[in-house]
Amino acid sequence: MYHSAPETYQKRSDDDLKAAIAEHRARWGKKLTILTHHYQRKEIVRCGDILGDSYYLCRRAAEEQEAEFIVFCGVHFMAEAARVLCRREQRVFLPNLYAGCPMADMAPVDAVTDAWEAAAGDGDLVPISYMNCTAALKAFVGDHGGLICTSSNAEKAFAWGFKRAGRIFFFPDEHLGRNTARLRGIPEDDIVVFNAGDAMSQPQITNHTRVILWAGYCHVHTNFRPEHVTQTREKFPRVKIVVHPECIAEVVEAADAVGSTSFIVNYVGEQPPGATIAIGTELNLVSRLADDHPDKTIFELSGLSCPLCVNMFRNTLADLAYTLDFLGRTNEILVDRDVQHSARLALERMLELN
Repeated sequence: MYHSAPETYQKRSDDDLKAAIAEHRARWGKKLTILTHHYQRKEIVRCGDILGDSYYLCRRAAEEQEAEFIVFCGVHFMAEAARVLCRREQRVFLPNLYAGCPMADMAPVDAVTDAWEAAAGDGDLVPISYMNCTAALKAFVGDHGGLICTSSNAEKAFAWGFKRAGRIFFFPDEHLGRNTARLRGIPEDDIVVFNAGDAMSQPQITNHTRVILWAGYCHVHTNFRPEHVTQTREKFPRVKIVVHPECIAEVVEAADAVGSTSFIVNYVGEQPPGATIAIGTELNLVSRLADDHPDKTIFELSGLSCPLCVNMFRNTLADLAYTLDFLGRTNEILVDRDVQHSARLALERMLELN
């Protein structure tokens, strides 16, 4: 079997592939659920049953009662989280197994373990990891009394962490961690960054250190720069700028609003007709929002049409049709039983926050 659809599928027309997908959905009924992330291609979104951000889809996977097969149109760490949370007899599939996440790869669990041992000190430390990490890192967090968060509940996760310890070690996105810490009023001097790739310049962790950040980032959201905000406001004086908290702090501070993917979707919907909205997030979502709100002027913030998540983009109609044609025989997501148990602890703690 293939990690992505073979050439025979890639040569088929979109209409043919859509028809095949529709036939499978009708045949399987409630035994099949297709989850689609907001960053997926438009044509993939239209083939799904449930659309949302990583938190919402994670929760829906945990709540799914009838489906025997869950096909997650997203990236690998999302499908892993669904596999961890769903029942043992349910099975989870990712249409294209090459759909990974560079940010998740920036925090290998062996490097995290070494950093944790170096930073733990008197033990007054709790780990919190962003959803964008491997199941192995989720398991590490679960084993060390921490929890997982998403961009929609990161502030609640920090509040939870500070009730349990004086310091938080946050993985793997430095920018979400810093923006959340700032939102809680933590001074920059009380935040340090741990760079596992630079052993010679690790931060000095003092009694004042409250947040240790892992030096990871999102390739999409770090495209946005403060000058993009300045230039957009000069060109469109009445523009509303909304950005994702994976953007750098200077962009977040200059925006009108900041929030998770679902927050951005709702924010755009709440703006009045005729509004001009610049969005600092993934291009597929921005393009779909522009289609959904023709009475508003909507565009991505950089003006360069560059913030595309190529891994999300890997999932195609051909991949989805191929996965459904061979459902149960290809592209299944499996997680080691021990890893699954510990990762579930960390994810369930996240779900309990809400």
